[in-house]
Amino acid sequence: MYFFLTNLSFLDICNTSATLSTLLDSLLTGETRISFSLCIAQLYFFISFTSIEFFLLAVMAYDRYVAICDPLQYVLIMNRRTCALLASASWITGFMDSVPHMFLTSQFSFCKGNEINHFFCDFTALMKLSCSDILNIEIVLFTEGVLLAVIPTVLTLTSYVYIITSILKIRSAQGRRKAFSTCSSHLTVVILFYGTLIFVYMRPASMYSPDQDKLFSLLYTALIPMLNPIIYSLRNEEVKKALTKVISMNSCMVIG
Repeated sequence: MYFFLTNLSFLDICNTSATLSTLLDSLLTGETRISFSLCIAQLYFFISFTSIEFFLLAVMAYDRYVAICDPLQYVLIMNRRTCALLASASWITGFMDSVPHMFLTSQFSFCKGNEINHFFCDFTALMKLSCSDILNIEIVLFTEGVLLAVIPTVLTLTSYVYIITSILKIRSAQGRRKAFSTCSSHLTVVILFYGTLIFVYMRPASMYSPDQDKLFSLLYTALIPMLNPIIYSLRNEEVKKALTKVISMNSCMVIG
């Protein structure tokens, strides 16, 4: 579990660095221009890291499934080699997934201005500026997106169906609570990540709002990566004890 958490933490750092770097640069220097090549590079890494997170969360769901549904075989099934292969497959597939997006976007003809109504080079914002016939491109990207986004989503949901079923079969309340605590953090992260992306990219066109897109994009590029360490840390007993101790000390200092 901690091996995959290390991958997730590094991924969050990469995703935040790729998307928020231009925003921070604009705030510090006032420079709002970005070259087309840098814009395409930013789009490539954003889509890559987002795809990797889909697959990595699916792998982590499978890890929790084995831990809860087949705990006696956990060490044998999730050995170091298997964990390394699953993590490597997530990273490689994610980087390959974004190649069609980057290539097709680079072929756009932009004749509706050059001002991106976003704080980074997002695919939806770039399409709004294009005067090319994007119907074929949308079909290709939708098909490719369904194959490489729905598959890990289905795997994640399937894992949790088996996990919840196994937890409900546990007779003691303490046993059910202990089993659920092993996957509650991951489930919270999955709901936050999937829920935000679904709202941003799967809304009807009539509900499209650039301002809302920027707000929710900020959630999954900045807020969720910041919350992930907190969510996973709070299930660690030593972290909770240390946090309780700090709060108690501060309370005593305020009272005194």
